[in-house]
Amino acid sequence: MAAPPNEGTGPRMKLVPQLVAIVVIVAIATPLAARFVPGTRPWLDSAGLLAPLTALGVVPADAAEASATARPGGGQGAGGGGGVQVIAAEPERRVLSNVIDAIGSARGAQSVDLSFGVTGRITALRVAPGNRVEAGAVLAELDARTAQLLVERARLVLADAQRTIDRLAQLAQSGTTTSLQQQDAELALRTAELGLQSAEQDLEDHILTAPVSGYVGLIEPQIGDLVTSTTTITRIEDRSNLIVDFRVPERVAAQVSPGAVISATPISTPGHAIEGRVIAVDNRVDEASRTLRVQASIANTDDRLRAGMAFRISMEFTGAEVPAVSPLAIQWGDGGAFVWVVRAAKATRLPIRILQRNADAVLIEAELLPGDLVVTEGVQALRPGAEVSIAAPRS
Repeated sequence: MAAPPNEGTGPRMKLVPQLVAIVVIVAIATPLAARFVPGTRPWLDSAGLLAPLTALGVVPADAAEASATARPGGGQGAGGGGGVQVIAAEPERRVLSNVIDAIGSARGAQSVDLSFGVTGRITALRVAPGNRVEAGAVLAELDARTAQLLVERARLVLADAQRTIDRLAQLAQSGTTTSLQQQDAELALRTAELGLQSAEQDLEDHILTAPVSGYVGLIEPQIGDLVTSTTTITRIEDRSNLIVDFRVPERVAAQVSPGAVISATPISTPGHAIEGRVIAVDNRVDEASRTLRVQASIANTDDRLRAGMAFRISMEFTGAEVPAVSPLAIQWGDGGAFVWVVRAAKATRLPIRILQRNADAVLIEAELLPGDLVVTEGVQALRPGAEVSIAAPRS
């Protein structure tokens, strides 16, 4: 009959792989911790493992020397003490900036839709779409033959009224005319003068001129077309400067004023930012959108921009000075964001509120005391109240 198997053989055989796995994990984790977690280096040094790891190149030589000076009896680090070694610095003070982005549409500094003041048939077009014209330039003409005849008739009536006045003046010297006749003649003369002015104005209305300098838009009517005073002939746009309309949130309404600097970037050409200035601010906040309408002027000296284009508008508002720390110092816990600070050579966990994130710093609100140092490296080994040794920053 076969002998029963040894009862302790099974558990011992299962324990061996587990021990091997633990040894492998420790062998992998120890070099990684020594290289990337500075707070573990003093412990490894006291266990006699730091020197071999340094010889293998896992830990930089300068970091090993700093860890050796941080352990008890090994001297003091750059900040003194023999606690957990960290890199820390006083927080900077930076001005809190609030950047507002908006989308706006542009129009010319001056733009006018043009039409004739009278009904008539077009006989001449003096410009083409896209031409630049100066104020007063003739753009188009209507058939003005009838209007010219009316002017000539009005001149004849005026001349006849003037002769009547002259004749009555001679008769008045001999006493053969009455004051009533003179009054009627003066009234007729004044009426003739007004008739001539009206006829001349009607004749001028048959010529379309540019009221402002700018560029001619599309011309829909053609020569021979019958147009009225409601028919738009073309549009003159002065785009030497563009006016951009946009809206800002009501929370910055009190900070927007004429003269404020804006940055306008055409949506069609990202990266081509143009500086401009606010020229007008509405007098009330829109109740539906809770925004304030603003107008800004931007230069268009190279004539690359067009009215109607969309722009991304940025405005920066500066606020108070607040502490600024390295992004590496920001930690997160159950209660939100916090940083580790060094007070009296001991670690203190300090809750913060993040106000603004920049590329190189985070602006925060925190109850910092004078002399507090914010830890940027070595935070993994810190505990509240732990003794801290300050190491020199890496070059």
